[in-house]
Amino acid sequence: MKNSVYLKDVVTLQLDDNKCTGCGMCVDVCPHEVFKMNGKHITIQNRDSCMECGACSLNCPASAIFVESGVGCAAAVINSMLGREGECCCGTDTKGGCCS
Repeated sequence: MKNSVYLKDVVTLQLDDNKCTGCGMCVDVCPHEVFKMNGKHITIQNRDSCMECGACSLNCPASAIFVESGVGCAAAVINSMLGREGECCCGTDTKGGCCS
């Protein structure tokens, strides 16, 4: 699923450059090639391709990556594509509209 773009400038993904050790684990586990090695550290090369799965954050031994897995707009797009009724960006919607 290379070069997938969900919604522009909405992802919760954050990288703390000061904590990053450059281990490359995020590069290995990211299904959409959001990260790349830049010398001895990681950079975010394609933020809008992030689907907020949380694999990078869960596998970062330095806790340098933060992403609210499953709560962003990418989750809403995925839920919609899967035909999940009553799902929005933050879980099950019980009020008939998107969660706030």
